[in-house]
Amino acid sequence: MMIVMQAQATEEEIQQVLEAIRSRGFQPHISRGEERVVIGVVGEARRAEPDAFLRLPGVARVVPLSRPYKLASREFHPENRIVHVGGVPIGGDEVIFIAGPCSVESREQMLETAFAVKEAGAHILRGGAFKPRTSPYSFQGLGEYGLELLAEAREATGLPVVTEVMAPEQVDLVARYADMLQIGARNMQNYALLRAAGASGKPVLLKRGMSATLDELLLAAEYILSTGNEQVVLCERGIRTFETATRNTTDINAIPALKARTSLPVLLDPSHGTGHWAYVAPVARAAVAAGADGLIVEVHPRPEEALSDGGQSLKPERFARLVQEARAIAHALGRSVLHEVPYVAAD
Repeated sequence: MMIVMQAQATEEEIQQVLEAIRSRGFQPHISRGEERVVIGVVGEARRAEPDAFLRLPGVARVVPLSRPYKLASREFHPENRIVHVGGVPIGGDEVIFIAGPCSVESREQMLETAFAVKEAGAHILRGGAFKPRTSPYSFQGLGEYGLELLAEAREATGLPVVTEVMAPEQVDLVARYADMLQIGARNMQNYALLRAAGASGKPVLLKRGMSATLDELLLAAEYILSTGNEQVVLCERGIRTFETATRNTTDINAIPALKARTSLPVLLDPSHGTGHWAYVAPVARAAVAAGADGLIVEVHPRPEEALSDGGQSLKPERFARLVQEARAIAHALGRSVLHEVPYVAAD
């Protein structure tokens, strides 16, 4: 449930409500809006007694939450949340681009790609150091050396870095190098990993599982939010259906549907959603039109030589064209594509 404080409630009254929540075995999560404070009560709903909180000084009303996820719900946090990654704001009126190769393959490849996507208009650099693959015989990534190359590319270009973490024991290592941790589709319901990523304090990019419903995606986000880390960005990357013409089926519906359910930023990954470079730009354009906060796109200078996912990777010049197309679509809808932002290191 959600406790809405009176507009004139004092800090002492707010603290009294927080203590009352904790004393009853619940976990409070506070959201300070422009007009009033809202406190989420997280715990076993059947044990909650709304009247006990309603009688406390400064409380305006107690509202039951209809969704199984509480902290991720727009009911609890109605205003759009802005997640900052190395100075890049995700979730505002401006569309952002995350771009880079599927895998970090070499120093030359990583630096060449980083400079190319920056020049084309990307705001955040992506690249996989640890690569979960369907086949155990496929390229699995360069590990910590790959993280070092990502950090070097950040130093050279000023682009913040996002990369995937695959297990709870990897979180501390990856967090030392990356500005944002990615939870891949295969790990969306790896609850130990979700908690560990949340506890790191780093922004988290959470991808939708291959067969996950939107409610399941938001409940996965709830695990991260419940650690006290509110820096969560959701990503639609296509789901598994009976259709075989594309790698996955991109769920454009998910963008407005998620926007209605949650205030968390929503991105779309047209590379994994389609699996074919020729379809990436059309689907990306549709995502901007549908209201996505940004796109995450695989870009490689020589896709034919890529060690993973070359077939769905754009060449830098095609990515540059996509950014310009997205700019035009955003402008037509009263939005814009974010301009270059100076890198800001995390505290």
